[in-house]
Amino acid sequence: MPVLLRMKSILFLVVCLSVNGQQLLPPIQNYQLLDYKGGTKNWDVSINENGELFVANNKGLLHYNGEQWTLNKLPNNTIIRSVKSIGDKVYTGSYEEFGYWTKNEFGELAYTSLTHLIKNHTFTNEEFWEIFQSSDGKVMFRSFSAIYCYADDKITVIDPPFVVSDLIEFNGKLIVAGGFVGLFEIQGDTYLPLPGHDILTGKTINDIAIFGGNLLIGTKLSGCFLYDGKQLTPWQASINDDLKEHQLNKITLLGENLLGFGTIKNGMYLYNSESGKYNVLNRESGLQNNTVLSSLLYKDLLWLGLDNGMARAKLNNPITYFTDYTGSLGMVYDIAWYNGTLFLGSNTGVFYFDGSQLKFVNGSQGHVWDLEVIEGDLLCGHTRGTFKVSKNSFELISEVAGGYQMIKVPDKKSTYVQGTYNGLAKFTKLEDGTWSVVKIEGVDEPVKQLCFETPNILWTAHPYKGFSRIHFKGAEYNKIDKVQKFKQKDAPSEYNAKLYNIKNHIVLNSEGNWFTYNPIGDKIERFEEFKHYKNKELLFFDEEYFWFVDDDEQKAIIYTDLKGDSLMLTDLPLRERLAPDSQNLVKVNDSTSYITLIDGFAKINVKEISKQEKLPTPSFIVFKDQESKHSVMDDNIEVPFRYAQSITIEVASPEYIYPHYYYKLEGPKEYSQYVEGGAINFQNLPYGEYTFKIATAGMDTTTSELKQLNFTISPPWYFSWWSLFFYAALGFLAIYLVRRYNRKKLERKHRELEERLHHEQQERMDKMEKEELAKEVKQKQNELASTTLNIARKNEMILELKNMLIMNKDKFSNSQRYRTFIKKLNSSIEDTEDWRRFEVNFKELHQDFFERLLKSYPSLTPKDLKLCAYLKMNLSTKEIAPLMGITVRGVEIHRYRLRKKLDMDSSDNLSNFLITF
Repeated sequence: MPVLLRMKSILFLVVCLSVNGQQLLPPIQNYQLLDYKGGTKNWDVSINENGELFVANNKGLLHYNGEQWTLNKLPNNTIIRSVKSIGDKVYTGSYEEFGYWTKNEFGELAYTSLTHLIKNHTFTNEEFWEIFQSSDGKVMFRSFSAIYCYADDKITVIDPPFVVSDLIEFNGKLIVAGGFVGLFEIQGDTYLPLPGHDILTGKTINDIAIFGGNLLIGTKLSGCFLYDGKQLTPWQASINDDLKEHQLNKITLLGENLLGFGTIKNGMYLYNSESGKYNVLNRESGLQNNTVLSSLLYKDLLWLGLDNGMARAKLNNPITYFTDYTGSLGMVYDIAWYNGTLFLGSNTGVFYFDGSQLKFVNGSQGHVWDLEVIEGDLLCGHTRGTFKVSKNSFELISEVAGGYQMIKVPDKKSTYVQGTYNGLAKFTKLEDGTWSVVKIEGVDEPVKQLCFETPNILWTAHPYKGFSRIHFKGAEYNKIDKVQKFKQKDAPSEYNAKLYNIKNHIVLNSEGNWFTYNPIGDKIERFEEFKHYKNKELLFFDEEYFWFVDDDEQKAIIYTDLKGDSLMLTDLPLRERLAPDSQNLVKVNDSTSYITLIDGFAKINVKEISKQEKLPTPSFIVFKDQESKHSVMDDNIEVPFRYAQSITIEVASPEYIYPHYYYKLEGPKEYSQYVEGGAINFQNLPYGEYTFKIATAGMDTTTSELKQLNFTISPPWYFSWWSLFFYAALGFLAIYLVRRYNRKKLERKHRELEERLHHEQQERMDKMEKEELAKEVKQKQNELASTTLNIARKNEMILELKNMLIMNKDKFSNSQRYRTFIKKLNSSIEDTEDWRRFEVNFKELHQDFFERLLKSYPSLTPKDLKLCAYLKMNLSTKEIAPLMGITVRGVEIHRYRLRKKLDMDSSDNLSNFLITF
């Protein structure tokens, strides 16, 4: 909402002790065995300064912290008969046993026995029924036989000669009840009877209280007596007869003029001594058991220990209930004040209150939809028609079945229109006081709600038929001119339709959405003023305030002026007992309103509710992780990370009934939320330091003071200081290794680079050398080829000369000279010096050719080797012939023979073989 709402949560509605016509009693919160898991009987109750409850139960000591019940058993498992919280200790009395309980750091109670301090005294089958703290600080444990006084770690025993049924301090004196023999004052070792105590002889004294400056003595079957310090007299109060009849058991002071009387047979009486009137909490008013064994008032919270279970109620609350536990009333649909009497209309008929008694109007059997005081008459819209009602009569005035709602026609005297099961009816109050009823023609469908837009235009609604805008024909309201339906695209749904006239605006509600009629555009639009109240039913409204009922899940009642003044009623019994779509509110005056319920009604004093109430600060109970509990008294709770997956913080606000809480978690992960239960759980919180703050809260924005708890989730082992040190060392080692690796890698790269450069340089040098060698080889090849060619040319020339000489042989006269020429020519051809130079040059080019050839073919002759050399040079036969000084034919013959020696096939090329050899 645009403004901050001022709201107040009312969590438990209770009794108004001044009875005004009907008996308004508190809704009683009962606790059964399944709730507190103890025994049936609850003999005594006590509350500490924080509002925590302690109960003496058949099975042990019950502890209720406002959220949870805990049963604490004695070592010998005996029944605990009495309990008293004094300071930080809770004293209990049992069978031949008494002592005290204290809380440990986890809020758990541990027992310490005191009976070992008793000296020179023996128990006589004693049970300790009462614990009393005297003005001088002594703690007294009372059995029927004696009183044991505990102080300064010592115990003294007072052993009267009579049965001790109660004790109290009055005007500085210790007064004890002597069972059937009266009251006595203890003075040292003597027991002085009070003046006039004979009046109590034969009467069993159950309880004594100080009230109005006097002692109020309660007896079992004889009512109460007063002792003013001088004389004992019977108590002259009207309630005394009831206390005698129902067996008084406990007396509880409830206020300055208020007393509570717990009885054995009829529950708890709440008595106002000033007015002399009282209300009764018993089975008929919702108490689960009529036997009250113990009672205690703490800050308007009344606790009752019953013979079977526990109960509590809150006094002085501005909201009270009437509840019909018999079932005869049924669900209430409407309420009306008529002639000083409250009338109720329910699904079973009409009822009224005669004093505090609910009575039925004879003849009104059936479903009542509407009760209205109109024109001085109380009219009842009934399933059978419409009736005029009084205490003693139920007179039919209209036979039109099903009277839902009746509203006045604007500007028309004593004329009304009613919605019924099958249309509309017109009611007119005549001068003689009778009613004229006419069914209006033109509408036959059910009409549950209706309101006038103008004197001639009526809006109607039904939960299943939707909305209609009806135009009347003429001023007599007997006939409908036309019925207008709205079928526009964004029109409200016909289901669950409701209708209101709010400050001359037609306002519609359908399926939780709010609309309004725009007469200028003749269409239905969204109603922006109620946009924050979606899914809320309008219960009642007047010129200033609106009452909304929240959705079915919350069912709280919101009281607001739509501006800034608002409060919220979230009382659990109220929420549980509202009737969805059928609840109704009747405003009696500015401060008092009634709300109909499924089994009665609630009376609300709005002015009292509006008074701000200080919310109690909650207490931390225990802090739990997955493994163990932690003390909430520690300044900072340390939680190991492995147990921090689920953390539960338990809180309680014992002074507040059904408290809500608001919490904030601050730290590495943050949350803030309103919760209803007192156990707040967090899952998978990251490690770090946290601050948890919690406050008691109403259902609105008001909260109590924040209470704070600090806790730290330790980092996981892999984030501990040792781990971080190890990680740092590992990091430094990694850096060192990386640097060393990079340095080694750099050195290796340098070496590789040097080697590569050296290799490349070597390759370049080898290449250059190879190129030089190639050039040299080429040069030698050229030289060899040149030498060979020169030799070939020389030999060829010599051969030509020789041939010429041979051909001109006859011309030589001297044959000797001829032979000399021929011999010289042959010698020149076979010159070994030419071959030697050729061989040297050839071997430089083909170093081991001859050796390999001879190794492979040892049969080769020098001439064969010479031919092989020429063939390796790839010389032709024609070029070889002059080199060998033979003919071409001779070369071919020699080649053939060489092929044979080399064992070559005729298809193989001899030159290629020798070139590649």
